[in-house]
Amino acid sequence: MINNTFTRNSRHKSPHRRSHIPLVIKKPHDIIPPLGDSIRIIPLGGVEEIGRNMTVIEFGEDIIVCDAGIKFTDDETPGIDYILPNTKYLEERKDKIRALVITHGHLDHIGAIPYLIDRLGNPPIYTREFGALMIQKRQVEFPHLAPLNIKIVDANDKSIPLSPNLKVRFFGLTHSIPESTGIIIETPYGDIVNTGDVRVENENGVPVEKEFEQYKIFKDRNVLLFTMDSTGIEKPGFSPSEASILKNIDSIVASSPGRIILATFSSQIERIIEFINTARRYGRQVLIEGRSMKANVDIIKHLNLVDTSIVIPIEDITKYPPNKIMIIATGAQGEEFAALARISNKTHKYVRLDRSDTIVLSSSVIPGNDRAVDKLKDNLYRSDAKIITYLDSNVHTSGHGKRDELKWLHQQIPYKYFMPVHGNHFRLKMHAELAAELGCPRENIIVPDNGSIIEIQDKGAKIVKLLEKAPSEDMVVEGLSIGDLSEVVIRDRKMLAADGIFVIIVLVDMRTGRLKKSPDIIARGFVYLRESQELLSEARGIIRHSIERTTVGMNPINFDYAKSAVTEDVSRFLFQRTAKKPTVIPVILGV
Repeated sequence: MINNTFTRNSRHKSPHRRSHIPLVIKKPHDIIPPLGDSIRIIPLGGVEEIGRNMTVIEFGEDIIVCDAGIKFTDDETPGIDYILPNTKYLEERKDKIRALVITHGHLDHIGAIPYLIDRLGNPPIYTREFGALMIQKRQVEFPHLAPLNIKIVDANDKSIPLSPNLKVRFFGLTHSIPESTGIIIETPYGDIVNTGDVRVENENGVPVEKEFEQYKIFKDRNVLLFTMDSTGIEKPGFSPSEASILKNIDSIVASSPGRIILATFSSQIERIIEFINTARRYGRQVLIEGRSMKANVDIIKHLNLVDTSIVIPIEDITKYPPNKIMIIATGAQGEEFAALARISNKTHKYVRLDRSDTIVLSSSVIPGNDRAVDKLKDNLYRSDAKIITYLDSNVHTSGHGKRDELKWLHQQIPYKYFMPVHGNHFRLKMHAELAAELGCPRENIIVPDNGSIIEIQDKGAKIVKLLEKAPSEDMVVEGLSIGDLSEVVIRDRKMLAADGIFVIIVLVDMRTGRLKKSPDIIARGFVYLRESQELLSEARGIIRHSIERTTVGMNPINFDYAKSAVTEDVSRFLFQRTAKKPTVIPVILGV
């Protein structure tokens, strides 16, 4: 499945050429033209998709990498743990990498670091303190790796020189995790600005004063290229403010007669902090449930972002009356083994739902999780507890700005060129249209694909997308292996999941070519054997006839030919009888 090797050139002899002239098969990255005096920008992930964000900025002999995220898998990638950005372009140029800069601590921006940092030559990582703690917390799971060279950047730091030609500067912005930042890469031709994930805090569609303050930094800057999050572009208007969400939840907690169970993303750090503050206001003790939630609360505790003295272990839940308890839990997306799922299906060791309980699902449904969330809600509603979701009340807002928020951000940052990132292709196109509507010339807007090589040429005078691309095929984590995604293996896994497997084991007498005994059959995911004895009996007859037709009188026996014949005959028979196409695997042993 996984191929960890990468050959630069393959040489073959062609029967139509003279033997002393080798045929060189060039790969796409072999024919990428030299950089010259241009600035090169390559999104290696995070476009054509949501997740695995990574962008390369290259000038002269220097490379800066922005973010290194993972993408979570779905039904299209069975057996795969995570999907990574393809770093082959960087691996061949790792001696040029001066830094990995991180916008914030979510896994779609830092999750690939343990898997890729060695491949990149272990460059220094520049990040804010909260991002550093999130990175280090995850790195504990990889004790075999060399220590990371993390350099913590303060909010007031000015430009940091990374090479004679490139500097980096961080600026604050609003997202859903503390110390979220945008990145300014200062080049000889102007600034390249990357927002990371971004939204705009507002009151009824009017940005709050803090937002104006955050973007004053761009008043007199020469922004050559602006790249911005496109995740929320298709949703009109402004998102509900985080302040309004917390106000609604405060009133829910105030009026709840029993326990309050708040389920949200463990990455919603700022919201979790405010949940703890709300619990203190109403004299409730807080129980943290879910591995990732506990890990992030440990970081909150370490940074002293909130007083956690009211956080108690789950074992102490019976020591307090229900109206003095708040549970903050993972599992709002219907994850099978998350805390809320165990509470809903009555398998949680300490929590059984009661009529006086109030459950708040403080998150929206991620596309693809609809069925899992419906199942979770089914189980929750089988109890008599009160259930509140974002559909019933404003109890969640996204960390990604809607269309009017992005429009406002465009108006705060004067730029020459624009490249939308972080989103499927249709989202990038919609964002490009927004930029054009706001007055950016269409020739100054580039919509990239993963691996697109964007160059700002002639000392900033023009921007182009090269025909050549950097390697962009999926790299995946599968158990202990990291490497290319094999379409053949994924196809086989889907076939096995859809139609099952039908294994045939036969013993053939090497002298006569006849079967020594009745064939053994093992079937998984195809039919229930105990209820299909007639089908199996017929299948054994087909197998015996097919094999002996090819092996009797053959000396020596061609086992490959016999396997091919029985596979074809049995597959045809099973399809005719069941309309299913299980994977048929014959095992023929000569004795």
